[in-house]
Amino acid sequence: MVAMNSPIPPEPCGWLPAAPPVLLVPGYLNSGPDHWQSHWEKRWPQVRRVDLGSWDAPDRELWQERFQAALQTCSEPPLVVAHSLGCLVVADHQARGALVPVAAALLVAPPDPGQPEAPVAIRGFGPVDRGRFKVPGLVVTSSNDPFAAEAFVLDLAQAWGLNTHSLGPCGHINADSGLGEWREGLGLLAELQAAAGKPGLHG
Repeated sequence: MVAMNSPIPPEPCGWLPAAPPVLLVPGYLNSGPDHWQSHWEKRWPQVRRVDLGSWDAPDRELWQERFQAALQTCSEPPLVVAHSLGCLVVADHQARGALVPVAAALLVAPPDPGQPEAPVAIRGFGPVDRGRFKVPGLVVTSSNDPFAAEAFVLDLAQAWGLNTHSLGPCGHINADSGLGEWREGLGLLAELQAAAGKPGLHG
């Protein structure tokens, strides 16, 4: 388990890596303007959202193709920051051999597409690939996520060979969770970047 005293980015500029690039992988219905992913994208030029297409009707193969295409445009293996269904896109990428590499992966609130309450639109992403990751990674969980029991996510992280970090009762760790820019998440990303052996920037 990752220590809870993750470094908190300083004000006023915060923290994000100078290199490598950062790719955001949203989930079902995309990340809206109040989502922490959108805040990160607006604030730092090296952060880019992957356009997976068909946000309201996700297709597992199409989303994998779009993710691979985005990786190929990067000048070097990027840090990947995925939320919800986007985490399963990254898991597919790792399980299929990761032909286009990533530097590290921050996976936030992966869903359980097999649970009865799962939206019909995401059920095609099950069963979830459980192959071990080949790069440093961290899975961030919530104890009251409506889209996955925390026990499911912890078991998944163990199969992936990744550490976990619990935020406690934080819903789906999205805009409704009221995280704003989610400064703690930036600290977790900084730790991952260090684990990947990449230089960072404080400003």
